[in-house]
Amino acid sequence: MIEKLTPEARAAALAELAGWSPVEGRDAIHKVFRFKSFSQAWGFMNRVALAAEKLDHHPEWFNVYNRVEITLSTHDCNGLSERDVKLAKRIEAYAKEIAA
Repeated sequence: MIEKLTPEARAAALAELAGWSPVEGRDAIHKVFRFKSFSQAWGFMNRVALAAEKLDHHPEWFNVYNRVEITLSTHDCNGLSERDVKLAKRIEAYAKEIAA
């Protein structure tokens, strides 16, 4: 069974995830990524999609041109879990690689 993060674990995770913020009215986190072009944004989304598939944990997202908005929450526990933190860390690594 997947468990929600405790308030302490949630605070610690957010401290490690620069730019991620809680979603008002939900137990979820959110971040907006901006890239130089649509192609970079799309490449980023492809990498995230492959990682999400391997983790069997899929983000909610929205894309317009060079902007990608991502919300993470675990439906199996109706809130934020370690799965979200793990995927957010991978997402951060991919964003840094693409922006470099």
